[in-house]
Amino acid sequence: MKCPFCSHTEDKVIDSRLSQDGDVTRRRRECLKCGKRFTTYERVEETLPLVIKKDGRRELFDRTKILNGVLRACEKRPVGIEAIEKAVDKIEKGFLEIGEREIQSSAIGSRVMEELKKVDEVAYVRFASVYREFRDINEFMKELKGLLDTSKKKK
Repeated sequence: MKCPFCSHTEDKVIDSRLSQDGDVTRRRRECLKCGKRFTTYERVEETLPLVIKKDGRRELFDRTKILNGVLRACEKRPVGIEAIEKAVDKIEKGFLEIGEREIQSSAIGSRVMEELKKVDEVAYVRFASVYREFRDINEFMKELKGLLDTSKKKK
């Protein structure tokens, strides 16, 4: 590992810990040249599927895009970052587990909406309004009625 301070390539590992869910290993390292300490994170490299966009283009699956969309939907809502990270992790793991080499962007959007509905209904409606590109208030009201019907069934 290259030291971020002096670029020396030799270091020693001082401490290693697994994350709570066991997916990431955190390592505390000390550079053998300058003596400064730094932290690295190790994660198993998983082959994520290609995303097929609406126009037919293909691009790499990008967890950050999903995270940014969910963060935007949850902006100014009482939703903690841990809940958001957990939802995005669940979405990403779901696509890894199905083992497909390519997935439609619409499948990702639908999955994000499912998770947002569980996290915060207002965030769900915000995301849905952008994702589904409502053309008028009637389409928006139809989505809200569906959400209200679902809420009533739960009670």
